[in-house]
Amino acid sequence: MVHVTEDVFAAGAVNPFTKQTEPIRRFTLSNGDGMSVQVITLGATITSIKTPDARGQLDDVTLGFDDLAGYQSEQNPYFGATIGRVCNRVANGRFRLDGEVVEVSKNRDNKFQLHGGFVGFDKAHWDVVAVLKDGVKLSHTNPDGHEGYPGKVTATVSFTLSEDNCLHVRMMAESDKPTPVNLTNHSYFNLAGHKAGANGLYEHSIEINAYGITETDKDSIPTGKITLVDGTAFDLRVPSNLGERLKQLQPARGYDDNFCVEFDPPQPFSKVARATHPPSGRWLEVVSNQPGVQFYTANFMPDVERGEVAIPGKSGAAYAKHGAFCLETQKFPDSVNHSNFPSTTLRPGDHYNHEVIYKFGVSQ
Repeated sequence: MVHVTEDVFAAGAVNPFTKQTEPIRRFTLSNGDGMSVQVITLGATITSIKTPDARGQLDDVTLGFDDLAGYQSEQNPYFGATIGRVCNRVANGRFRLDGEVVEVSKNRDNKFQLHGGFVGFDKAHWDVVAVLKDGVKLSHTNPDGHEGYPGKVTATVSFTLSEDNCLHVRMMAESDKPTPVNLTNHSYFNLAGHKAGANGLYEHSIEINAYGITETDKDSIPTGKITLVDGTAFDLRVPSNLGERLKQLQPARGYDDNFCVEFDPPQPFSKVARATHPPSGRWLEVVSNQPGVQFYTANFMPDVERGEVAIPGKSGAAYAKHGAFCLETQKFPDSVNHSNFPSTTLRPGDHYNHEVIYKFGVSQ
């Protein structure tokens, strides 16, 4: 039986859209296996995922903060948040839509847009639509012109937990004008436990069901070319030790790439990836209906070996470079500027529907 409880994560926070001070609500989803997931209304953010290892020991396997100040800090690299209106990058903060040039905000070095701009969906206070028997459904209405995007977009995201340790996230949206929409969840995972750091990450094995990656420039902006993974360090179709693979990537800092997922038509869903942590026995499978997944190994979290200060996380954790991995299911980055990529344009009357399932288990 899945139980859902509610409490207050923060008594008062200023909503960047309404300018009103509002409480940030938190929902805890728990099942009979001991697994629990916590979600807050700020950014429709997953703040905690506790799941047992092979010995039945529970640990939190996703990075986050204990308090509102952490989530509002400049240091927060989008831990657990719902990202929108357009996740990932928009080159030069510009694109053409139905023949018209659209200029959106450039929140990265005044060069390009990342993750929806200065005030993306991750900073919104999401409304509670319904408390479900196995989860919660939240909504956000993004006004016409916000961050430069045309159209009023109404988005919902539901988080539900099953008895077999599946966290199901469903992101939906509608718009009253043509506009790009490409949402994702930005959870950072470490199956050794959220405090385990790079040493824990390097013990993982990773498998990604992808035929190619979207080639990028030095700013991680796609060139429009899809590079096949065959014979490269990006061929993760067979489970590979992540520590060894990261060594092969040098001098690159790590993985931060959109992988093009292999689908078997007419199946609407594909197994995107599987990560395992042999010492604890924990594994995570990701299944989605999206054509891409950004695999990111937290390369840009502080490099303590270079004297950078770690991010102070929940329960006294110190988060640093390679301390976690992300598997952000999505349509391809900068699709607005590449007609050969899956379209992200949402038109009035159409429905954006993004489903991703994170299934946790243990190898005995």
